[in-house]
Amino acid sequence: MKKPIINYKNLKLSNITSPEYNHILLLLGWVFYFVFFFLTENLIPAENCYPVHSRLDDIIPFCEVFIVPYVGWYFLIVGSLLYFLFYNPQNFKNLQKYIIITQVIAITIYILLPTRQDLRPNEFVRDNIFTDMVGFIYSIDTNTGVCPSLHVAYSLGIASVWLREKSASKPFKLFIVITVILICMSVAFVKQHSVLDIFAAIPMCLFAEWFVFLRHKKIKS
Repeated sequence: MKKPIINYKNLKLSNITSPEYNHILLLLGWVFYFVFFFLTENLIPAENCYPVHSRLDDIIPFCEVFIVPYVGWYFLIVGSLLYFLFYNPQNFKNLQKYIIITQVIAITIYILLPTRQDLRPNEFVRDNIFTDMVGFIYSIDTNTGVCPSLHVAYSLGIASVWLREKSASKPFKLFIVITVILICMSVAFVKQHSVLDIFAAIPMCLFAEWFVFLRHKKIKS
């Protein structure tokens, strides 16, 4: 089994700000995100949100099977962060910075320009484990605060960092790319997002890409 680069057995509150462990503090970004996510989800009523819709949304059918990659997104985030936490702290920093940047931009937009989508089916034609999963997701996640899609933004960030990971094999990187593509597609097929939400995430990701990776290259040159 691969040996972790950092020994976290010595981690304590007293030394968490040390150069060896201070990258862990970036996880605090999730705390602020969940606080503001809760506030925007519960304090901004749906009737005050601008509906996001495109003609392409009407063409894309509801397909409950896509709930698998949609839910797989959560495991991809946790798995990637844990791997980099133990085996590549620099890429852990890169991914967390990427996530925090997209979080801040998205939450700011959700507050200044609140959005919603009205794409969810009123009832499911089929009754199976996948529609049960979709129904559960619908029950815990409102249809507001959708544009841009953080599902897409985080996925693109994860792909960007993994493609730069030297220890990852080419087949694994291909797996990551395919998984991310399926995740980005899933948000439209399970009717959690409009296609416009997907496209809106791209410029946000380009900025995060520049800030985390390209900005330093220009400074050094």
